[in-house]
Amino acid sequence: MPSFRFRGRTYSSSIELALEVTGGKWRMPILWRVRERAWRYGELKRALGRVTHAMFTKQLRDLEADGLLRRRVHAVVPPRVEYSITALGRASLPAIRAMRAWGGIYRRRAPRRRSRPR
Repeated sequence: MPSFRFRGRTYSSSIELALEVTGGKWRMPILWRVRERAWRYGELKRALGRVTHAMFTKQLRDLEADGLLRRRVHAVVPPRVEYSITALGRASLPAIRAMRAWGGIYRRRAPRRRSRPR
């Protein structure tokens, strides 16, 4: 496949673009959780566990900017913010489902190592 430009960047394949949009430690887990319902900021952050406030906020903003998440602010005091998946985000779910399945297979079958090289 020839390289292509998208939003001012050059990519060697669509896989590279897909990994940039959904890759990283938190993006797929966020998309996976919001697949069935809208989540409030705090409950979604708690469900993910160890993510820092700054990293979580960045990931939410990036997913929203890329059109995979929708942010809805309710006009109440205190403000209530909910995140839900968009149609474009929903289109990523089969790939995320496949990655989850493969991760389980890898965890069961991968050779054990004494320590992970850095």
